[in-house]
Amino acid sequence: MKAKEIQDLIDFISNSGLAEVKIKTEEFELSIKKNSEVKMVSSAPAAPTPLPAAAPAPVSTPAAPAPAVAKDDTSKYLEIKSPMIGTFYRTPNPDSDNFVNVGDDVKAGQTICIIEAMKLFNEIESEISGKIVKILVDNATPVEYDQPLFLVDPAG
Repeated sequence: MKAKEIQDLIDFISNSGLAEVKIKTEEFELSIKKNSEVKMVSSAPAAPTPLPAAAPAPVSTPAAPAPAVAKDDTSKYLEIKSPMIGTFYRTPNPDSDNFVNVGDDVKAGQTICIIEAMKLFNEIESEISGKIVKILVDNATPVEYDQPLFLVDPAG
């Protein structure tokens, strides 16, 4: 789907009175629930694109090895990356506590942040379990597709 088609679909759903819609194709799965919850998952490998609905779920890969003389060895940590372009939020709303903090243990499937894109708030879930070692993005700042958001120690 193209971004314009997705936006038209979202507008149609929001005006239809439906509370929840799920769409599944060979390329992606889209689940939309009214009241600020949208989840997007890619089930087939696709070329990375900056389109919010076509972006794959958060991907964690090993960080690049640090130089041998570096004091802070981050090669043992995994990154949780942004699945889309948008604005990063650490809390569900301004009056709430952060989803996660440095030192917190996270489990796969746990919501760790929200990324707002096209006036939709997308809950981002961790795909790995471990301990949050570092939060790489400030609250309410723009993020790019595939930008590292968190460093996680899988042994933690």
